[in-house]
Amino acid sequence: MINFQFHMPTRIIFGPGKLNELGTTPHLPGRKALIVISAGGSMVRHGYMQLVQTLLAQNGAESVVFDRVQPNPVLEHVTEGAALARAEGCDFVLGLGGGSSIDSAKSIALMANNPGNYWDYMPGGTGGRQVPPNPALPIVAIPTTAGTGTEADPWTVITREQTREKIGWGNDSTYPALSIVDPRLMLSVPPRVTAMTGMDAFFHAVEAYVSRARQPSSDLLAQQAVSLITSFLPQVVKDGSGVEARTMLAWASTAAGLCESLSSCISHHSMEHALSAYYPDIPHGAGLVMLSVPYFRHLTRYVPDRMVDLAYFMGADVDAMPAKEQPLAFVAALEKLIADIGLDDLTFSAYGVKQSDMPKLAKNALETMGGLFNLTPTQMNERVVTEIFEAAYR
Repeated sequence: MINFQFHMPTRIIFGPGKLNELGTTPHLPGRKALIVISAGGSMVRHGYMQLVQTLLAQNGAESVVFDRVQPNPVLEHVTEGAALARAEGCDFVLGLGGGSSIDSAKSIALMANNPGNYWDYMPGGTGGRQVPPNPALPIVAIPTTAGTGTEADPWTVITREQTREKIGWGNDSTYPALSIVDPRLMLSVPPRVTAMTGMDAFFHAVEAYVSRARQPSSDLLAQQAVSLITSFLPQVVKDGSGVEARTMLAWASTAAGLCESLSSCISHHSMEHALSAYYPDIPHGAGLVMLSVPYFRHLTRYVPDRMVDLAYFMGADVDAMPAKEQPLAFVAALEKLIADIGLDDLTFSAYGVKQSDMPKLAKNALETMGGLFNLTPTQMNERVVTEIFEAAYR
């Protein structure tokens, strides 16, 4: 932990009402934006997209809208979005919405300024492992969920449907140049989506805390994110109308995104990517929740001190437990949190996952996102990964 790099180039404007600064900030990175939103229509229904266009115009910027993004973004739409950005002469890309829209904006920004196919640059699976010759167009991120933290990291996750590969990637140019985090935009998020996205942020922080890439600054941010999410996520799931509680969750999500920049996720995310690559109807946060208890129970024996820390961060009465049981306090606290936010009803079988799929999911996780296994604090082979998938199956 005494050898590390600290690199965080994104300017973050944070706080309720801060979206209005899009209309006045001198840090807008261009004059014509491709606005990337989901195909679901929520950004239009809530008026967020129209407001962003108005604010950009106030700041002297034109805009074009790309509205094809799916909950699990796909390669085809990255290609389409990049072609639109080039055809319209856009000089920056603005992601508005959840992690899917912002991740897509990052990938579109890369391909708007580079030749070939996006998959040429993927480092795993069937990816071409090439280095992009040019940086991405500048990116602006405006999240409307408290979950992915993608506003504070360079990572973008895209699925290649033909081969069922869901791969995370990023470089220095895919950090947003500017992120505006306005918790008021999150007041409209439904309880179940709030719960799932909140748990995505939770696991970003937890994984960063046990990762081999951890460092002192990521540890501090992870501690705060875990504590805030444990305290505020059940409250917001019960009543999402409070700006103060939404603000605490928004900061926890951004802090967890910073953890992804300064430390890293581990193989828990690799396994979920395999799961939702085969079953794209599974929300990312739901997949993480369904895998989490057996995954972290397995990890407990390898990083017991870190697991005890995490239990403390969650407010567990660790000192009342026998010493040998204390590392499992985190798993118990995790199960309680999942129940408190109403996600203990999630099952693989409800999404159509077959028990016979477990070996191929394990193989996919290791082949497509093997890099995160290298950052996991123990070696995990195909047999171990299969066993964790099987233990998670209900």
